[in-house]
Amino acid sequence: MQRPAPPPLLLALALALALVLSLAGAVKSPYQQVLQHSRLRGRQHGPNVCAVQKLIGTNRKYFTNCKQWYQRKICGKSTVISYECCPGYEKVPGEKGCPAALPLSNIYETLGLVGSSTTQLYSDRSNLRPEIEAPGSFTIFAPSNLAWASLPAETLDSLVSNVNIELLNALRYHMVNRRVLTDDLKHGTSLSSMYQNLSLQVHHYPNGIVTVNCARLLKADHQATNGVVHLIDKVIATTTNNILQIVEIEESLETLRAAVAASGLNNLLESEGQFTLLAPTNEAFEKIPQETLNRILGDPEALRDLLNNHILKSAMCAEAIIAGLAMETLEGTTLEVGCSGEELTLNGRPIIANKDVVATNGVVHFVNELLIPDAAKTLFELGQESEVTTSIDLFRQAGLNSHLTGNERLTLLAPINSAFKDGIPRVDNNLKNLLRDHIVKGQLSSKYLYHGQKLETLGGKELRVFVYRNNLCVENSCIAAHDKRGRFGTMFIMEKMLTPPMGTVMDMLKADHRFSTLVAAIQSAGLTETLNRPGTFTVFAPTNEAFRAMPRGELNKLMGNAKELSNILKYHITDEILVSGAVGALVRMKSMQGDKLEVSTKNDVIQINKEPVAESDIMATNGVIYAVNSVLQPQASRPQERGDEPADPALEIFKQASALSKVSQRNPRLAPAVSRLLAKMKGNPGTI
Repeated sequence: MQRPAPPPLLLALALALALVLSLAGAVKSPYQQVLQHSRLRGRQHGPNVCAVQKLIGTNRKYFTNCKQWYQRKICGKSTVISYECCPGYEKVPGEKGCPAALPLSNIYETLGLVGSSTTQLYSDRSNLRPEIEAPGSFTIFAPSNLAWASLPAETLDSLVSNVNIELLNALRYHMVNRRVLTDDLKHGTSLSSMYQNLSLQVHHYPNGIVTVNCARLLKADHQATNGVVHLIDKVIATTTNNILQIVEIEESLETLRAAVAASGLNNLLESEGQFTLLAPTNEAFEKIPQETLNRILGDPEALRDLLNNHILKSAMCAEAIIAGLAMETLEGTTLEVGCSGEELTLNGRPIIANKDVVATNGVVHFVNELLIPDAAKTLFELGQESEVTTSIDLFRQAGLNSHLTGNERLTLLAPINSAFKDGIPRVDNNLKNLLRDHIVKGQLSSKYLYHGQKLETLGGKELRVFVYRNNLCVENSCIAAHDKRGRFGTMFIMEKMLTPPMGTVMDMLKADHRFSTLVAAIQSAGLTETLNRPGTFTVFAPTNEAFRAMPRGELNKLMGNAKELSNILKYHITDEILVSGAVGALVRMKSMQGDKLEVSTKNDVIQINKEPVAESDIMATNGVIYAVNSVLQPQASRPQERGDEPADPALEIFKQASALSKVSQRNPRLAPAVSRLLAKMKGNPGTI
């Protein structure tokens, strides 16, 4: 009886599943991908030829990936390209390339074919030869001849003298009792060796490098009748200790041992997993100031952060590093792990004294400098290592250092060094008070700040937060770099010194003699109450010079028409705060008059309707003021004629402005204290 045909949908699903499975099966391991690339680069020289990069001045060779091919560098050093037979193939006299597969023989014979004749010799001496010639299924990680020659003489003598059992045990530790190809060598796995089932730690990195106990596979997957041979670059020693046990037995890690015990990290360092411990030596601890060391050792949380910053989340053997690589620590910091020639580097510094001490749960590299994370530092330490050293010195001179080194929860608003390019201010009482307003109560994070938020300073002021599309600002200063979060405090690197507001927009205009004409005009137009009330105004304030620059007839008409004067003044005011740091290529703002204002920057100068402003960011409690040297005119509005205008209405306005300016200068009580400070700063910045 004939079966019915399967439904079309079911057939389509089956075909799709088969395609997915076939594609999944075709995915090559990183090692095979790099080998394939080397084969492609070498094919012009004949079949089965691989391009190999050799580090100049050394015997180190690497199959090349695409990035290395174009950079022609390994560990920052130049390489030369050579062409060799790919693994498993050999040359034939008179023919191009490597057309012949290597003879398929047992493991013992294969050792001689792949460049490990010394391993072959020691197999004879230790009586391992009969086993690796006999039928079976084995894998041997065979040290190259150079690897054996690189062993210290006393180590080699102890292995081969009197053909003792140590040599046999060492060789059997390089063997696995089954066939294991590179596709089976998965990252972070372990294999049971043929010596007491002790583990071999396998790491298969994305760059195609494969290591076994941190020995790099030079040429892999050499098939034999009774197994497979992988050529490696060093003789591997048995590994029985976990990371904690290595710390406990190494004399040079005595201080680290005490720190680990005090921090409670013992369980982590002896747990299963694959970690990298960048183990600071006793010398590393001795290099930092005793006061700093005592503070960290006496603070369990800071100590844990310090030690976690020396632990990478995965095992990283030195042989796997051929270029810079960003790696995350358990503390959350990113370290740049790289190399320079034969040296392993951290954040560009060759501070690794001893590398690739293999443990059962990872690898240990000894470092001779302490990697103190931001999370374990004081505000003072954060500042000393950042682009705010000038600010930090000013805080110190102002007697505020105790706040930067203590355990108060604070946020430091530290101006960047470039903010002082025109001169460093003198530390007097005014500057001391101003610097206190650069220290905010509470340890904040910029990512949680919101528009309109109020921050309380040590000086008792309230600072406002402004959130813009491309900037985050506190009053007139925007954050120039990412937060640096320390043990108790966070540091925001600011683009310039803050000027906390000391009065309303109207107060600030009255206190500045440059705006006496404008103040009189505002009063005449009935806008005084508006600019005194709470709000979020941006005022483009024409200076006395701006009014004097107007034609007398036009000025007379404007000043004689209260409605038109109010209309023009409202065109200079918006109901949203825009500080200069938030101005990009162009910002359009709706004025209180209704028309749009165009704010832009050109050569780092703020412009309003393409006119440069004379001064930016005069902060007020209800807004911000920009001084402008021209009276702005709306596009669709011009001063209108009036039949009842006085003969010279501007004269009275100028008289009022002149009188107001003289009286405010004679009687300082009419001007807030901050106005005097601002005037002093404008007149002579070097005497702040």
